[in-house]
Amino acid sequence: MKNICIFCGSSMGKSPVFKEQSILLGKKMAQFDFDLIYGGGNIGLMRIIADEMLKQNRQVIGVIPHFLEAKEISHTGITKMIVVDDMHQRKQQMIELSDAFVAMPGGFGTLDEISEVLTGYQLNIISKPLALFNVNNYFDHFLHFLDTMVKEAFLRHEHRNNIIVENNPEKLIRKLLHFHPVEIPHKWVEELIEHTERCVR
Repeated sequence: MKNICIFCGSSMGKSPVFKEQSILLGKKMAQFDFDLIYGGGNIGLMRIIADEMLKQNRQVIGVIPHFLEAKEISHTGITKMIVVDDMHQRKQQMIELSDAFVAMPGGFGTLDEISEVLTGYQLNIISKPLALFNVNNYFDHFLHFLDTMVKEAFLRHEHRNNIIVENNPEKLIRKLLHFHPVEIPHKWVEELIEHTERCVR
């Protein structure tokens, strides 16, 4: 495992704890010899984590679509910037370059990136670990929503339990390194088909 992809906000957030923990995560990633893949921005928590990794002499690769680069919000000091056509290509490039994913607090973009990886888990397209860095309990309501999905049978508990949740950056990285996905029954799609057929008869 070499590259960790960080999904995070283009805003700083309301509390200074988000910046503080972003810096600490960057330090810990460097201690474990990881390099950074991220969205290429020069604003918000994206800039904080990128700048910290650069301070630690680690490689920082950004991936940004043309229209955001044109708004002059791309980080010009990172190791390498990959410019793509659109947001979909951005996600795909970040996923391909990365060995693991960490979601920090963020908004719609972060939620979209988390969902892309989790959907890839379901479809057996992605097997790389995903961790939620639950700074200040930021993801608690999201996790509660996932639990509701399981309760109402829209999400398998195995898929839900493949998500690493941690508020300590060193423990988070160690969990990524020792990740073993929860086994999913091979016939789970067939079970969905059979259940649907029974319900529509």
